[in-house]
Formats: sequence, C-alpha cells, structure tokens
Amino acid sequence: MQVLYYDCFSGISGDMHLGAMLDLGIKPDFLTGQLELLGLEGYEISISTDQRKGISGTRVDVVTDENLHHGHRNLEDIAGIIEGSRLDQPVMQRSMDMFRKRAEAEARVHGKSIEEIHFHEVGALDSIVDIVGAAICLEELKPDRIMSSPVELGGGFVKCAHGTFPVPAPATAEILTGIPVRSGAVQKETTTPTGAVIIACNVDEFSDMDALRINKTAYGIGQRDHDIPNVLRVYWAETGGRERDGLDSMDAVIVECNIDDMNPEFYGFVMEKLFDAGADDVFITPIIMKKARPANKLSVLCHPSKEDEIVRAVLSHTTSLGLRTYRVNKVLLEREFTKISTRFGEVTLKTAIYQGRRLRSKPEYEDCISLARKHKVPVQEIYDEITRIQNKSE
Repeated sequence: MQVLYYDCFSGISGDMHLGAMLDLGIKPDFLTGQLELLGLEGYEISISTDQRKGISGTRVDVVTDENLHHGHRNLEDIAGIIEGSRLDQPVMQRSMDMFRKRAEAEARVHGKSIEEIHFHEVGALDSIVDIVGAAICLEELKPDRIMSSPVELGGGFVKCAHGTFPVPAPATAEILTGIPVRSGAVQKETTTPTGAVIIACNVDEFSDMDALRINKTAYGIGQRDHDIPNVLRVYWAETGGRERDGLDSMDAVIVECNIDDMNPEFYGFVMEKLFDAGADDVFITPIIMKKARPANKLSVLCHPSKEDEIVRAVLSHTTSLGLRTYRVNKVLLEREFTKISTRFGEVTLKTAIYQGRRLRSKPEYEDCISLARKHKVPVQEIYDEITRIQNKSE
C-alpha cells in the first residue's frame, strides 16, 4: 500500500505544500497546466530550489497582480470558478471540500452563516492556487492512504484581516478540531489556515511512522527562516507490519444518540442526509430506555474530518437534544476492485484479500441496480449472470 506521509514538525502552509509535492515528483508543467484550466488571470508561479538550515528543497511562490486581486470572494464565487473550470471532477470535488471546510470554520468563528462569510485571505488568488493546486497534486499522486504526524502550530501572534490574534489563528484552531497538534517550537505562526485545511480534509490517519518503509523524502521550503527549519517534509512510503498481513487500520469517529420521540418514517431521510454529509456508515439499533420506553440508537461512523458536519446533520434532522462522540479504530481487509463484463454491461467486483489470499468477491450493488433498471430485468437476474460467469472462470 502506497502512503503519503506528512511530517509537520515545522507546520504546513499552502505554498510549502505545493513545494513538497513538486519536490516529491509532480511535474511543474503539469501543475501549471492544470491550474490554467481554472481560467484565472493575474498570477504567476515561481518555482526554485532553496534551503532552510541546510535542508534543500523546492520553494513555490505564487506572485499575484495586485490590480487584479479580488480579496473578498465568498463560497459561491469560488464554487463558480471551480465548477466552471475544465478540471477533472475529482479535483473539483476535493477542492470544494477544502473551501467548504474553511468557510464553515470562518462562519463559526465569526458567528455567521456560510452564505454571509466573505473570505479575505482564502478568496485571494494565491490561496485559490494553493488549495486547488493541492487537490491537483493529490489526485495525480493517488496514494492509497494519507497519514500525518501531529501538526506544529508555532506560537506568538499573527496579523489577519480582522486584526492581531494569538497563534493558532481562530480559523486554524477551528479547522484543526479533533486533530493532534503541538505548539511552541517557535514564536511564529507555522501552520496557516490553508495548510490546516489541506491536512484536515485529506489525511486519513494521524500516527507515527512505525511499520512504514520510506521510498522517497521531499521538502517544501517555507517563506520564513525560523530557529528550526521552515520546511514541510513529506514521505512516499509503503506500509509494513500489520498492513503486510492484509489489514488496514485508520482512525474514525462514532457519532450517536438515542431517539424515542421521532416518527420512524423520518429515518430514511435522516440516513440520506448523513451520507450526504460524509458518513461512512449509518445504522439504527432498537433499544429500551429509562421507564421502559422503546427507542432507537442512531450510530454514524465517519472520518474525523467529517465529525462536525455529521454532528450538525444529526442535530438538524432528528429530534435528539444531544449526542455523544468517541474515537474508534477501523481495521479493514485489503480490497481489490476489478471489472467483469456481462451481457448486460460492466460490473465492478470487490474482492477481499487477507495475507495475500483472495477470500471472497461480490459485485457492487449500485452497478447491479443500474443495469437492472437499464434493461428492465429483476436485479437477481444480474446477480445470477455474474455468478454464472465467475463459476465458468473457475
């Protein structure tokens, strides 16, 4: 399994991240060519080799034309730029996830709705380039998993559009809720809101590097020169240890509540909204509460970066007055996806693998349903066709 590992001992910013991605092997012409699909003008990307405390790496500077600088875009403006571009859909989706996360953080900090938030720094050209550039690089690298160390925040104070704030800036602190951090390595801001949102929206697991085999190390050079090297170090690695046995492990969150006063007909709609908010799984368990009242326990499994969205969805769409959350560890079998051709069309097969042995395969339900609807046949007929083909090939 290929792993991209962020070693944020000196924090992370948008430009440090771009530098690290290029140092890791993303071609500069590919990145700039993809960014041109946004259709934005008024910026240039300067790429150079630089050093911090004797560590050499790649430095990226996004130089903007102040005459074309629009610093007060809102989320709708940014969505219009991204969704109106010619970028691939996965890049657009990853980009919008990051911008939405930043908008939600700003909204909570300022006590406003997402629609009311007008970005300052994040609406600027350089921040748009940093965030969309991050999405472009991650989609090009396509690691099987993204991991990170705790994130160094720095210390002291930082000047923002709204004034001078303690480090971490309020938006940064909000974005990094639930994520392991460190502080005080230097009395400067080491992690910016853009860097924080890259980590919060894309990292699957926060842990040390035990059982990873490093194949390549890269460095993104920061703009400042601190007492510690102002660099973002990233590793391209492979999993070892338990993962070599075919088991995959990652952090997750359970959000749950007990409900005894909601119309049961609503649960289908609630589940739909929870999956829209980023849930990995939703399940309902019948329980008996105090005074022998029958009720249901609603449980939602999600990635830590989706916890806030899931909490809002539960409180907005159910009658629950509160909930509980706790961290869990997901252990998964390795999975392999292949295509099988049937007389109805192609179907994706998901195969579970353990210790190099293929345990079982099953067709993707949505593929089968889609073909059944298209050909107006019972879905069982699709499954029977797949079973026939598999038996024939054995």
